[in-house]
Amino acid sequence: MSASLPFPADFLWGAATSAYQIEGSPLADGAGPSIWHEFAHTPGRTRDGDTGDMACDHYRRYRDDVALMRELGLNAYRFSVSWSRLLPEGRGCVNPRGLGFYERLVDALLEHGIQPMATLYHWDLPAALDRLGGWLNPDSAHWFAEYAQVLFRALDDRVKLWVTLNEPWVVVDGGYLHGVLAPGQRNPFAAPVAAHHLLRAHATAVQAYRAEGRQRIGLVVNLEPKYPATETVADLNATMRADAYWNRYYLDPVFLGGYPPELPEIFGAAWPTFPEPDFELIRQPLDFLGINYYSRQVVRHDVDDWPLNAGRVRQARQTHTGLDWEVYPQGLTDILEWVASRYGPLPLYVTENGAAFYDPPQADGAVDDPLRRRYLRDHLRAARAALRNGVDLRGYFAWSLLDNFEWAHGYSQRFGLVHVDYATQRRTPKASARFYADVIRGGGGALDAEDAGGDG
Repeated sequence: MSASLPFPADFLWGAATSAYQIEGSPLADGAGPSIWHEFAHTPGRTRDGDTGDMACDHYRRYRDDVALMRELGLNAYRFSVSWSRLLPEGRGCVNPRGLGFYERLVDALLEHGIQPMATLYHWDLPAALDRLGGWLNPDSAHWFAEYAQVLFRALDDRVKLWVTLNEPWVVVDGGYLHGVLAPGQRNPFAAPVAAHHLLRAHATAVQAYRAEGRQRIGLVVNLEPKYPATETVADLNATMRADAYWNRYYLDPVFLGGYPPELPEIFGAAWPTFPEPDFELIRQPLDFLGINYYSRQVVRHDVDDWPLNAGRVRQARQTHTGLDWEVYPQGLTDILEWVASRYGPLPLYVTENGAAFYDPPQADGAVDDPLRRRYLRDHLRAARAALRNGVDLRGYFAWSLLDNFEWAHGYSQRFGLVHVDYATQRRTPKASARFYADVIRGGGGALDAEDAGGDG
């Protein structure tokens, strides 16, 4: 790659979304409820009682949204499939109207020259399966493989990039340990069991794909580099535990065949024993790995902060997002290089990267978002640095294409490149979207323009 065009010619410039966050119409055309539909409709679970019933109405407006992607110059789009839209009971009979929606979406993307990346699971387990134990049921791995097969047979002739799971760490930590996400359990004994079955499900889906598919399949994890607050032994050890719990938990079994040794210490009596053959199953070869990066963690020892025994140190002089996440672009370079070093040469994608900021529409209807523009610029520069240092980075997907339902935060946080007026469903590309379009058009050259970040 040249200095003026630092990204490969076939680099994927994309944006990402997830089904429950944007589609709306969660029970339309024969779909079944998901755990997120039920969780959001439970009083007190989400801010202001917000739900995904309407969200961005993408289920009905997808053609307009695909045209908008094309207008911005995207050549890739990562979306997720609603399992319960496809299989209302989670298994058994396929809902043809649900499958038809995703077939039409994929066809529309291809018509506009946009490569689809399809994620099988982005947190919305069918409620019918949750009533059977959800990810605590060992049969969940087989349910997932059955669901995956339906999609592979229908869409593998058109979808070249498949993702099994999105952020299993969040599924477990938020949904089974701390109860702030669906299905809302708070049980330290349940968390490692759910994590293990998620990894088994990932593996059975990969096995199913090797039998059915002809393209590429991978896994997406959220990673956050850990840095010690001091060089004391206590802080260094706490940093290693935090790294094991967050970064190595879902990668070591897949690539190295076992869990990090710190996990039994972290979970104590809640850590179970797992059958050895499971690790042979989980270690299925992957075609790529997706990395979602948002921030870093500076760690100090804190005996009261179970299960990590590690606390987050707020960097007071740094910029923070609307969710109080520190903006730290160097962490993206560091985590990409760490993955390449620890797990070997493997194609990587930045499958999510973005920030929530308050974006007030201006009088003329435009949305100027200088903080997000600067965030994009600096993180794309960080991705470029990893490329130059030898990381096999194949693409970047901004989170998110649209402002959307931000899980338990409801509609209070806006991550989108495109502003959504939830009352009218009007879409307005923000200044950050126009900047990203300029970057894409120039193959990355706009990253070095003096005004690229909107620093004023």
